[in-house]
Amino acid sequence: MEDKKTTKAKFDQVSTEIEKRIHEGIYVSSQKLPSEYDLAKEFDCSRLTIRKAIDDLISKNILVKRRGKGSYVMSQPKIQSGRSGLQGFTEAAKAYGKTSSTEVISFQKVEPSEEILNALQLEEDQPVYELVRRRILDDEPMTVEKIYLSEFYVKGLKAEDFSGSLFKLLEEKTEIAYSHQEVEAILVKPELSKLLDVPMGDPLLQVYSVTYALDATPIFYDISYYRSDRYVFKTTLTRYGK
Repeated sequence: MEDKKTTKAKFDQVSTEIEKRIHEGIYVSSQKLPSEYDLAKEFDCSRLTIRKAIDDLISKNILVKRRGKGSYVMSQPKIQSGRSGLQGFTEAAKAYGKTSSTEVISFQKVEPSEEILNALQLEEDQPVYELVRRRILDDEPMTVEKIYLSEFYVKGLKAEDFSGSLFKLLEEKTEIAYSHQEVEAILVKPELSKLLDVPMGDPLLQVYSVTYALDATPIFYDISYYRSDRYVFKTTLTRYGK
């Protein structure tokens, strides 16, 4: 009985360590793992223990076994923005069975550029606020967003009020109807490299979007940066029927 407990403890330890290496990027998406022989030698255990650890990770959809070729890290499916219409990050995460969190980097009144004023259809003397947030999915940074809103939608709110769903907050004042998005590829710069944990020079998706109410009034203008290895986009999204 003790031997079985010891074996289970060992393959749990091996399984946990392999999963940790995958999360830390030591083993990357689609990479072939070392052979069972090499892993058994490294972890000082039997090949049967390694096989049980691999089977455990396969059952969790972390590894996949290819007949005659070995075990591979499962390719991570990309998150499709707009898969179910216009959704906020929190709603999309829930739809994928993921846990989301938000880090509010800043929230302040700003002097808007002509581009922002035009997007929001505001006059120069109308106050505009900038909200910068980092969005995280299952403890992995996914996007940095810079959102511009008129004072009407944020009056009386503080930075900490934006740590949850923005859509839920805004829909207390208006009904969100649709959004137009433009997507382009850019290269990662130092600030975004650090915030998104993406190497310098890797591609990012820069997304410009304007989100509208039912009467076609702009609600907010958003310039966001998404990891291109984890996202694909639809460009015109509706929120009808929600």
